[in-house]
Amino acid sequence: MFTLPKITYEYSDLEPYIDSQTMELHHSKHHQTYVDKLNDAIKNTEWADTDIETLLSDLNSLPDNIRNVVRNNGGGHWNHSFFWECMAPNTGGLPQGRLHDMFVDSFGSFEQFKEDFGKEAVARFGSGWVWLLKESDKLKITSTPNQDTPIMEGIRPILGLDVWEHAYYLKYQNRRPEYVTNWWEVVDWSAVEARL
Repeated sequence: MFTLPKITYEYSDLEPYIDSQTMELHHSKHHQTYVDKLNDAIKNTEWADTDIETLLSDLNSLPDNIRNVVRNNGGGHWNHSFFWECMAPNTGGLPQGRLHDMFVDSFGSFEQFKEDFGKEAVARFGSGWVWLLKESDKLKITSTPNQDTPIMEGIRPILGLDVWEHAYYLKYQNRRPEYVTNWWEVVDWSAVEARL
């Protein structure tokens, strides 16, 4: 059975960019709900002890009566577990080393990457996610609706941004572009580089 992962920093540690009330509700309520619904769907089934990445990468093997529940809530669990690890206090700034070089090689500059990623985040209609993927020696931006994840395609992202309204609405209301701009201040580039 799945459990809510612990966050390695306090809910208030990402202030003022991500407010503590949003962090607490997002983690302890929203994420916990995904975990609970996922566990309810797979308990007493042959998939009860299957790891989350295997479940998500082989959704078609699941019976119809639980496939969408696992897709939505399993995706929500994986996405959020990953999202918490993309951020840390006292981070942001410029990536270094190999990661920085890959941004230049893939997008022309780090600033161009941020602009392209931000446009994708703002353009994502409704709820969803924006991802940075590594394909061969290049970096690529993509997005998914709802709680879909690149894991469903067998691709492990190296960075992800939650653009569901619950991720930012208490602080930013309908100002998604402002949320995206401020989020760069808490991106843990060392964690992103470690995923290369």
